Amino acid sequence: MPTREKTLMFGAAFLTSVSSFVIICVVLGTQSWMSSKVDFQGTNSTVSVSLTHGLFRGTCAQSILPGLQVTESSFQVAEALSSTKTKSINVAIIVLLVLSLLSSLLSSGFTCTNATSNPYQTFLGPIGVYTWNAIGGFLTLVVMILFAVNININDLSVELATKCVSVPLTHTRSEHRYEYSYWILLLNIFLNIGTTIIICFYDHARYSKKKEQERPIENASKDVILF
Repeated sequence: MPTREKTLMFGAAFLTSVSSFVIICVVLGTQSWMSSKVDFQGTNSTVSVSLTHGLFRGTCAQSILPGLQVTESSFQVAEALSSTKTKSINVAIIVLLVLSLLSSLLSSGFTCTNATSNPYQTFLGPIGVYTWNAIGGFLTLVVMILFAVNININDLSVELATKCVSVPLTHTRSEHRYEYSYWILLLNIFLNIGTTIIICFYDHARYSKKKEQERPIENASKDVILF
């Protein structure tokens, strides 16, 4: 059976790992990644499109001036994207999030196993927890970078807004605001770091205790040596 200290430390790491798993599920399940306002100029009118979207679905509201006319609609991101570049990056983001979800699940399994038992395999111990959290944190960081690239360089929101207007127009201006589904990815990275720090503390304490027990006899008191 594991020591009380080990149970407490790995139990805390299990909670952070489960929290990381829940956050990735929320990120995949919600569609509030980006809010954008995209303006187009036509021959006799100005069209403003306000849209909110995630990785799978989105909604847009089209305002036509002069004589304000507002129409709302929803769309599937995969169907609305025509550019191979933006579509490929969007698919890559989904795949990376699924892999990050798997790493959080494995981290949860490893920490739970160590909180309740003493596994014989070395990789099932702290090394495995370090590995899965490093992978999960790295993948999450890559996801945040790729999504920002798709928005700011590949004009993902502009491409989606173009699909919301019924006639060809000239894009004039756009504003973007990252929403909570994007920002909570930072929380996931912090949870991965937190899990690693907790296990580092346990590993350091275990190492110090082991060195204390293996202290050579010359560090013992003179009375013990004489005896």
